[in-house]
Amino acid sequence: MWCIPPKQNAEFVAHMEDVLEVYSRPYNEKRPVVCMDEKPFQLLDEMFMPIPMGEKNHIKKYDCEYVRKGSCSIFMFTEPLGQWREAHALPHRTSEDWARQMKWLIDEVYSDAEKIVLVMDNLNTHTTASFYKVFSPEEAFRLTQKLEIHYTPKHGSWLDIAEIELSALTLQCLLGERIPSLEKLNDILSGWSLKRNSTQKGVSWHFTTADARIKLKHLYPEIKF
Repeated sequence: MWCIPPKQNAEFVAHMEDVLEVYSRPYNEKRPVVCMDEKPFQLLDEMFMPIPMGEKNHIKKYDCEYVRKGSCSIFMFTEPLGQWREAHALPHRTSEDWARQMKWLIDEVYSDAEKIVLVMDNLNTHTTASFYKVFSPEEAFRLTQKLEIHYTPKHGSWLDIAEIELSALTLQCLLGERIPSLEKLNDILSGWSLKRNSTQKGVSWHFTTADARIKLKHLYPEIKF
């Protein structure tokens, strides 16, 4: 959903143009542009055993009866120009979870990068302060120096390409499914990531700052010279 302020909003414009500038940069393997986002997910199990219908593997489910198995959080990472995305499900959405996911991204996925250009929303855990809650000051500072962070505007997470990937994930393999455990969910996420990486060539982002200054002109403050 595109959430756009109804009137002039300098803060929204400033963050929007900053992110759009990042998306206009050419591919640079030493400074990859990576987007991250996360979403909650409800784990559910069947109350009754599904009944095979006998045709084309159709299964009758008791849609109104289910067992809650707790909730979790799905972390999504994607490099739009690098033809890569990966999703992980974790039990919680804490500062520690974010910090450890970022350490994995920095040290394992992009260990050879000079700096990761990170685009994400401004959720309260999405801050380098989270590193200092989990790691030693030396380690937290090292991780912080590997990131160049750009935040999407408040209510403007549609500018985060990782949110687009989460939408694709939901539509392609989560919508209407009852997944009873974190292990099962991570198996599904792993299979989806591998398949999408092997068949997709990346993301072609077309909305530019020039477009924004025309189509979203009402957001820009009127300056009287």
